Amino acid sequence: MSLSVGFCGKMVMQRCIQHSARSRLTRIIRLLHFQAYSGKATGAMSIAEYPKPRRDETCVEELHGHKVVDPYRWMEDADAPETKAFVDAQNRLTMPYIQSCPHREKLRDTLKTMMDFPKIGCPFKRGDRYFYFYNSGLQNQSVLHVQDSLDAEPRVFVDPNLFSEDGTVALTNSAFSEDGATFAYGLSTSGSDWNKIHFRCVETGKDYPEVLEKVKFSSIAWTHDNKGIFYGRFNQEGTTDGSETTSNLNQKLYYHRLGTDQSEDVLCVQFTDHPKWRIGAEVSDCGRYLILLLSEGCKDNMVYYVDLQGLPEDGPRGLLSPVCIVDKFEADYEYVTNTGPVVVFRTNKSAPNYHLVTFDLEDPAAGWSVLLPEHSQDVLDWAACVNTDRLVVCYMHDVKNILQLHSLSSGEKLSTFPLQVGTVVGYSGKKKDTAIFYKFTSFLSPGIIYRCELNRPTIKPEVFKEISVAGFNPSEFECYQVFYSSKDGTKIPMFIMHKKGLVKDGTAPCLLYAYGGFNISITPTFSVSKLVFVQHLNGVFALPNIRGGGEYGERWHNAGRLFNKQNCFDDFACAAEYLVRERYTSSHLVSCEGGSNGGLLVGAVVNQRPELFGAAIAHVGVMDMLRFHKFTIGYAWVTDFGNPDEKEHFENIIKYSPLHNIRKPTGDAKQYPATLLLTADHDDRVVPLHSLKYIAELQHTLGGAPGQTNPLLIRVDTKAGHGAGKPTAKQIDECSDIYCFIIQALGLQVQ
Repeated sequence: MSLSVGFCGKMVMQRCIQHSARSRLTRIIRLLHFQAYSGKATGAMSIAEYPKPRRDETCVEELHGHKVVDPYRWMEDADAPETKAFVDAQNRLTMPYIQSCPHREKLRDTLKTMMDFPKIGCPFKRGDRYFYFYNSGLQNQSVLHVQDSLDAEPRVFVDPNLFSEDGTVALTNSAFSEDGATFAYGLSTSGSDWNKIHFRCVETGKDYPEVLEKVKFSSIAWTHDNKGIFYGRFNQEGTTDGSETTSNLNQKLYYHRLGTDQSEDVLCVQFTDHPKWRIGAEVSDCGRYLILLLSEGCKDNMVYYVDLQGLPEDGPRGLLSPVCIVDKFEADYEYVTNTGPVVVFRTNKSAPNYHLVTFDLEDPAAGWSVLLPEHSQDVLDWAACVNTDRLVVCYMHDVKNILQLHSLSSGEKLSTFPLQVGTVVGYSGKKKDTAIFYKFTSFLSPGIIYRCELNRPTIKPEVFKEISVAGFNPSEFECYQVFYSSKDGTKIPMFIMHKKGLVKDGTAPCLLYAYGGFNISITPTFSVSKLVFVQHLNGVFALPNIRGGGEYGERWHNAGRLFNKQNCFDDFACAAEYLVRERYTSSHLVSCEGGSNGGLLVGAVVNQRPELFGAAIAHVGVMDMLRFHKFTIGYAWVTDFGNPDEKEHFENIIKYSPLHNIRKPTGDAKQYPATLLLTADHDDRVVPLHSLKYIAELQHTLGGAPGQTNPLLIRVDTKAGHGAGKPTAKQIDECSDIYCFIIQALGLQVQ
């Protein structure tokens, strides 16, 4: 399975998912000059209640002819006592406000009750056994089960909940050896992107002694002799637990032989002249080739390969000599399968909606051939080979998935699998398998897993498992898609969900969520938290698929990145205007929400159009757009944002950077909406300094402004990261706190 580093270093599956020590902020030093909120929570707060951190007005940089003041630069040192004290003061301000919400326990109990339903992933066959992930309901982490056949009694194989008392150790990337006898699995602690790879014997259930450390943004690629793996490693000095901000540079590809110590691992591939290159590795379906996908940013990659035939029996003994197929960062390439030396790639080279192409490794002069042409409207989302000569192909049509079966030899469509309006969120099936499993979900469907045998005369998917939620009746809700006009006239799709019989009189609270970046598509999926908002707050949930995402291919992505980034903010603002105009809600009842790149979205739009929203929720947002590229994986984001070290990009970024565009409202805007930022001490993608600097500037500029009665707060979590692997208990706490903040700020009632 091919992996690449997506936005903020997120591991993005480029093929459909088959299963999918110290803390710098936890021990807080309290400083007396900070004032904390200590009264009963209300919707209004005064400047006297906000912390007053030191402002260093002498911290000024001249960037491309502009003098830029950065008075809170010292907050970039998260271990400094002053920074820790600031965090403590903010949490002592925020948490009493949230906890005094009279509906808090009811909300939390409701979330727990609704989330307490079995969740199951697609079964996948490895060797002679089947495996699947299962969560009984409120387990912090899903558990990997094994069974000897689909009808056999399942048993626990790996239970991540046993690795920590609070569920903050999560299973991340993993892979079975080709014979299914050994399981290599990564563990992440406290939400960090750093992994430690362990190895478990499937027969005995016992771990081998070796552990691979300093692993980050890495695939796990087994050689087909089942003796070892290729993996990516950063030989980074200093702390590597997710609390550091050091840039991740000089990733190298190593080979680890099972049963040996990591110190014996063989360095196989490195690019010393290109410290920002990251190396994705995958062994081909036939086992002969090592496919290397090299990335620097969050789009486009180069392609190399190594012929593994002829290597020593005990594996590589030194540097390999990769052969280049693609030598420019000009398109995305993803390995799908191969027949002998003829390799199939999914790519957007000369095809913004993606197509499948072939390349003969033994006849490179012949160039590329198209196997499955680009669709004129639909986006080729992913493809996988199964049953030797078949391709399962997933398209996206107006943000809804279509699943088809094609011929590997000709690309011809053989059949279409029946799907309702929604998303394929899980798939399993390899080239040597005769059956596939796929999982479908939607806003109103918790999930259905289908099984389909492909070696039968008639191809007919059958329901393997259907997930249900006690007390949830989908007929009580309405969900549909609308198209609205953005500022420049572009039609933007938006999903809307609410209770049946909604009277559109402008009195319903609305939760408006979007992302808009890095070619990532936000598709319909089941969300208990959103249903709680709709059902128990009588709310409307709206999801606009704004530009910058991948919902309509690379054209849609390009329309919302670099010098087109303002389109994302306009699309989001126009979504709010549409919902108000159509009387779904009123501006003072709209809560806008987004995370990561979506947190940037919220920060930028609130700066530009504060009058459109009653509340704003920004999770782990990129707020300092002039320095994002200096920390951890931030340099990779220049492909979407541009490089602020270059004048033309700086001139564009400075216009919308949330930290640098906080202004006292003018005109129709009386004040900023009630604002809640969320970050965490082990977020090593969007490091906490972004949110800390932003809230300090927001409170300094607006806290004493006339009419600013809406609260401006931040919630800093501990033993948590960017979001991946967050335990269920923390998810419930976080959602409860967000809804309590909205209720307090907007004066809502709970049913």
